[in-house]
Amino acid sequence: MNARGASALVLAKVFRGQSLSSALPSYAEYMNKSEKGKLMDLCYGSLRWFPQIEHYLQAILKKPLRPKDLEIKALLISGMYQLINSQTPPYAVVHDSVSATEDLGRSWAKSLVNAVLRSFLRQRHALSKSLSNNREFVAAHPQWILEALDEAWPKSSWDIVEANNSRAPMCLRVNNKKCTRDDYINQLSEAGIKAQHTLISPDGIQLETPTDISNLPNFAEGFCSIQDEAAQLAAGLLDLRPDQSVLDACAAPGGKTAHIAETQPGLRSLLAIDKDANRLQKVRQNLERLHLRGSTLNADAAKPQKWWKNNLFDRILVDAPCTGTGVIRRHPDIKLLRRAADIEKLSRLQTSLLFGLWPTLKQGGILLYSTCSVMPTENDKVIKNFLQQVKSARLRPINCDWGLETASGRQLFPTLNGHDGFYYALLHKL
Repeated sequence: MNARGASALVLAKVFRGQSLSSALPSYAEYMNKSEKGKLMDLCYGSLRWFPQIEHYLQAILKKPLRPKDLEIKALLISGMYQLINSQTPPYAVVHDSVSATEDLGRSWAKSLVNAVLRSFLRQRHALSKSLSNNREFVAAHPQWILEALDEAWPKSSWDIVEANNSRAPMCLRVNNKKCTRDDYINQLSEAGIKAQHTLISPDGIQLETPTDISNLPNFAEGFCSIQDEAAQLAAGLLDLRPDQSVLDACAAPGGKTAHIAETQPGLRSLLAIDKDANRLQKVRQNLERLHLRGSTLNADAAKPQKWWKNNLFDRILVDAPCTGTGVIRRHPDIKLLRRAADIEKLSRLQTSLLFGLWPTLKQGGILLYSTCSVMPTENDKVIKNFLQQVKSARLRPINCDWGLETASGRQLFPTLNGHDGFYYALLHKL
């Protein structure tokens, strides 16, 4: 099956509630680089602009498609996305979309797909004008996200929206055990890949254009990892020292775990925990590729009574599950799959992680709390509530020149052609 048909199957799975990161790999795995690139563009682009394209589709369809016809809806969404954003001639997009109905076993939809896409070509500009006062359409974000951003960051909300709708840059973290950042930039240059230093991470490199990992020099040998520069800040904030015991809670897929091991190879122990056994396997694979030492454990970090052996940790990283509102451009399915109620639900989970893990931290130890969210309810509010109830916890200042200083930590917003949205807070145990 080609990228067009595969994208409809992937998108339909997302429409049914599956994440893009879990739905996409099985279709992309066996494609050549060209088809894989098309599939990625159709899936990511269609989801990135879904709130806007769905308004077009609703205006054109005389009646909604049946729930069992989500593959056809996906085919129409991806076709309309391509008509708006690609250099492919419109007739080719329409033809390929109509042909894909056969690949999907839905030949009955040929005339429907043809009629809807041709109608869109005729009506697009008129529809855009009629929808110009619809903020959800203009911003290509669900209303609940727009309202939450307006409430939290009224002066920055539109900048965040624009960054969310952009393509994320590809960033690498250099393994300083193998080479320096400048050495690896030279290796990239020799491979025909243009790159530059990241602005806030001392270990980061940003590529001018994203590329397949197979094109990265010595990737399999562990010279670099793929990680956004905002996420690269965690290891430095932990103030790691030789002979320390470190816990990385909620560790999968292991980027921060590996960076901790690279930053301080003299650790006494490094334990990475995750409750998802499949994702924990990625932590092991990362450590093996980079030739790093560390233990992994499939467990719920919020319930240490089930796994903790009374060995106190000097440092704990709690990279908590969150709404992901700082990484929407990397995970555009968030626009479809998240709900407003998730903010409070996840803040309760985040709080339970802090309360559960605090007894495992040594006196004088440091806990770093982080999320890839821009919602204060998941960030400052969680830390404030924890500090009010735990007398042995104190804020530790984050002395840096990146991000926005908040009441309890530092907030990074997603930026155009820059870092993701991230939050960090440091807690010290008396």
